[in-house]
Amino acid sequence: MRIIIKGVVQGVGFRPTVYKVATSLGLNGCVWNDGANVIVNVDDGDRLLNSLYLHLPPLSVIEDVVIENTQYTGGKDGFHISSSKASGKGVSIPSDTAVCDKCLNDMKNGRRKGYAFTSCTECGARFTLLSSLPYDRANTAMSEFDVCDDCSKEYGSPDDRRFHHQTVCCPYCGPSYSLYGNNGKIMSGPSVEKFGKIIDSGGIGVIKGVGGMHICSRIDNVDGVRKWYGRSQKPFAVMVRDANALNRYAEPTEHEFSELTSRCRPIVLMRKKVCDITESISPGLDNIGIFLPYAGVHHILFDSMRTDALIMTSANTPGQPMILNDKEIIGMNADAYLLHNQKIINRADDTVLRMHGRRTAFIRRSRGYTPSYIDTRYNGKVLALGAQENIVASVVNGSRIQQTQYIGDHDSEGVAEYLEEAARSLMNMLGCTPDIVVTDMHPGYGNRRLAKKICNETGAEMLEVQHHWAHCASLFADNEKEEGVVLAIDGTGYGDDGNAWGGEVMYADLESYERIAHLQYIPLLGSEKALYDLRRLKFAVDSMNGIDSKLFGGDDANVLNKMMKKSVRTSSFGRLLDTLAFSLGVCKERTYDGEPAMKLEPLLSRGKLLDGYDTKIVGKEIMTVPLFALFDKKEKIEDIAYSVVRSAIGQMVNAACDTAVSKGLSEIGVSGGVSYNGPICDMIDDAAKERGMNVMHHSRVPNGDGGISTGQSLIALRRLNQ
Repeated sequence: MRIIIKGVVQGVGFRPTVYKVATSLGLNGCVWNDGANVIVNVDDGDRLLNSLYLHLPPLSVIEDVVIENTQYTGGKDGFHISSSKASGKGVSIPSDTAVCDKCLNDMKNGRRKGYAFTSCTECGARFTLLSSLPYDRANTAMSEFDVCDDCSKEYGSPDDRRFHHQTVCCPYCGPSYSLYGNNGKIMSGPSVEKFGKIIDSGGIGVIKGVGGMHICSRIDNVDGVRKWYGRSQKPFAVMVRDANALNRYAEPTEHEFSELTSRCRPIVLMRKKVCDITESISPGLDNIGIFLPYAGVHHILFDSMRTDALIMTSANTPGQPMILNDKEIIGMNADAYLLHNQKIINRADDTVLRMHGRRTAFIRRSRGYTPSYIDTRYNGKVLALGAQENIVASVVNGSRIQQTQYIGDHDSEGVAEYLEEAARSLMNMLGCTPDIVVTDMHPGYGNRRLAKKICNETGAEMLEVQHHWAHCASLFADNEKEEGVVLAIDGTGYGDDGNAWGGEVMYADLESYERIAHLQYIPLLGSEKALYDLRRLKFAVDSMNGIDSKLFGGDDANVLNKMMKKSVRTSSFGRLLDTLAFSLGVCKERTYDGEPAMKLEPLLSRGKLLDGYDTKIVGKEIMTVPLFALFDKKEKIEDIAYSVVRSAIGQMVNAACDTAVSKGLSEIGVSGGVSYNGPICDMIDDAAKERGMNVMHHSRVPNGDGGISTGQSLIALRRLNQ
């Protein structure tokens, strides 16, 4: 019998497991890896499969088993593992996972004591080390390190946990850490332990880990890090020693704790315990982003320190890829640099997510969760390049939409190159030469250059997809739907009329879309400047309400008044929240993406609905601007905030429900970056419930622009299959 096993079966100890099961049963045959699947040639496949299902490796996932009932022609000399054959294509390797408890124990005793690169077939780096398939040592970053005799014995021993572990290594034959001082010179002594003492004493360091580098410092040195890094308000992620330390800084729910302690080890946003330190970590927010140690070096570092929590933020300018070059990173003027000599082939930022009850919302899906895919009922070859910010590319070769790791913002240095690198790498692994290359319809987005380049190389069709239609389609892909009425609420997306959309009620399927209703247009005075100087948004709203704004005077006011009729207009829900946050004194300027809306969220969570904050629809516009003329200083700002947002949501949900009923649908959906906001999601759920409707949410695909390429891919697949 010949057996083809499909799924996550590379890099997880699957072939060794097949070998152990087969030999324990006294079977004859062989097993090998073809670059996509595991192939077994055996004299009794039924016995093998029955036992194999009971002994699957922890990281493996079987998706399909194809049995070819051909006569066994092998010998009777037992069972063995054959060399890999790069005849197949497909991403079937697992994501990077946290170091397992067995390896942590190995790091405390024996020949791997204190060795940061300890791993086995059940844990460790995978995707970040891989250059191509099949998953063999020659195709990983470990190809540069010759295996010592002791590691070879482990690799060749069926009874060992590292039997056929492709990245097996130890202190004598594997990668190692070196510690560099502020002057860029190597410091003597045990590197990780000495680095820990520098951080423990209040220093700021850079640590090279799995998939990239982190800036690292004691949690109570947050003010020093902000001054050094030039980040005045944006929250920092915090790595805590263990669950006991976690409870000193946050109040996780059961489901948040479950995600936090999973093998993927994401950063999880959870309610913070209010104190001076946590407020300094995430100013003006109710939550804090926390994660646990996931690499061996993190555990060794904490063992050498007194502190129980560390600031751990990506070593890059926001929106840019993490720095990988050792010489470049040493120019950051940190106190110390803990760097290793193992090549990082695929960068992977830390995944960031938050929970809404049991539901997961991925803010950034990357390390631990990539490569990842969404199954569809279509077939084709597609490359989708996302939008302009929070870029994730997607590749399809067959029926699966495979997503890359998080890339960054295209207008940031190095992102264009990183996008091309990641897209081509995934295309190569999948064996995909696209028939369609998809990009956003915005004429100024930078990834259009890459789209045209690949179209010229391959002869592929270039397809432009409207931003919010892609959000709708990403929600459909996430929920295995093909049509729906969706609230597409985000910061901005190029609209059919040339304006900046973002507060949309849309009916869509995979072939077309209809704009049902949208928030009232507001002029973006100075275009991009209005996104950061929030006074411009308030000035525009005041002018529309006939109020003499005192925010600008003289010539500045005259210029802005002239711009009122000429500026690009926006229906963005994000800009509505920005205007509201400024008007209520919550946020005077935007220093990082989403800041005003994020700082408004605590008010929305405790606000109550006031009488009189009603709005109406004129044509397709939901008239939100008049609400700003209703503010009363006697009212609590949290109640004003809640009432304005709830009024807008109410009209959007009503418009969506009316359309859903007319289409015979029993639910509406929500997508876009604003749908990360917990209180706003609750408002949508409550308003829909009043109409007897359910709400479709994201759970696997990022709500924000990180999900755009998934939606683009699904639309392209439908086009190919018409």
